[in-house]
Amino acid sequence: MPKGQGMQLTAAAAAELGRQAAVAGTPGMMHLDLVDGTCERWVIRIRPGRLAGVPVARADGITLFAPGDQGERLNTLELDYRGDLSGGGFLIRTGRDHRVCACGAAFGPADEPSPGGSTSTK
Repeated sequence: MPKGQGMQLTAAAAAELGRQAAVAGTPGMMHLDLVDGTCERWVIRIRPGRLAGVPVARADGITLFAPGDQGERLNTLELDYRGDLSGGGFLIRTGRDHRVCACGAAFGPADEPSPGGSTSTK
């Protein structure tokens, strides 16, 4: 992962990734990949371990891996985590190049129409 490039992790996201990795028995390693979404083009899927791929983000003792061909799509994204008493989840924040769904876990290119005509927020 070249310095200054890659996905950014907030402190909350790094802490939750680290917690999940430790519980799964893969301390310091988590894997993110993009799967087809319904509200936007891609949805993030996060699993423990390295699985396959290249590092796309590092923060606070956690390395997040992703398939090599998905790295470019992740470069301008920031991964955050929000939790409360009823649960929690990972959220994506992005710049002008992408559109993020109201669910917070799906995104797509700003210059493409949303799948199914659903409403998205930026």
